Amino acid sequence: MAVKPGKIERENLWRLLEMARDEDLGSGDVTSAILPAELGAEARFIARQPMTVCGCELLEAIAACYDGDIRTECRVQEGEYVPAGTLLAIWKGPGRAILAAERVALNFIQRLCGVATTTREYVEAVKGTDAHIFDTRKTIPGWRELEKYAVRAGGGRNHRKGLYDAVLIKDNHLAVLAQSEGMDPISAAGRELERLRPALPPTAFVELEVDTLAQFEVALGLGVDIILLDNMSLDQLRQAVERRNSLGLKGRLELEASGGVRLDTVRDIALTGVERISVGALTHSATAIDIALDIHLNLLKPSE
Repeated sequence: MAVKPGKIERENLWRLLEMARDEDLGSGDVTSAILPAELGAEARFIARQPMTVCGCELLEAIAACYDGDIRTECRVQEGEYVPAGTLLAIWKGPGRAILAAERVALNFIQRLCGVATTTREYVEAVKGTDAHIFDTRKTIPGWRELEKYAVRAGGGRNHRKGLYDAVLIKDNHLAVLAQSEGMDPISAAGRELERLRPALPPTAFVELEVDTLAQFEVALGLGVDIILLDNMSLDQLRQAVERRNSLGLKGRLELEASGGVRLDTVRDIALTGVERISVGALTHSATAIDIALDIHLNLLKPSE
């Protein structure tokens, strides 16, 4: 799935990149200072394992943060699945600057490729079902736009970005409502939703979390867009889907499974008939991909 980073992702990168460069480079690379200033280099980013590409389109911005004379050539597409040994991108320019930028560049793309690759595994696992894989807010602080971009590169879909763009009433909201209202929290939530809906932006959805079929039955009458079925068994998920369908709500009310979803369980969850499966592991448990930066130095001036 070909995707491209937009303005939001590039702004997110730049904020992080300035911090990453400053903490790593500090007052200067005292090791690379042993190299002649006129030394040029060609650096090749090589995949050391099969992976889904994400972040190569950002390498030009990373290079520019260190030296505007570093030129970037991307050899793969964002979202492309590639085997081990694939040449991902090439940097050409001043040797000192390339060596200074090496670790920070790898930190960024290894992380993003890890999220994209993990997402692709989940997406492939539910292939042929009606379910789509969604991310969560379980992202590294400050990295949200980039990590959600990586999820899209892996074929997944983005859930809400934050607390501002959708309503998601979770168990703790319901617990507070139960204590403060002294009534059924699901019904109390429904009353509050009637008050909130007129103030929501047109693109906002309303979602309610339930963890029992009894709560689900009450939630069916609230007119929400999505009901989140939290930590339910496969049998409970199937019952919820059948009940929703029997009321003629399929196509108007989506059901989302969440809680402890793993790669070895996600297909069985998808086969229950839910439309959405949210997976925190896409971001909080993604493993960095092994990518090498092979550098070849020469005595030509970087501009040559």
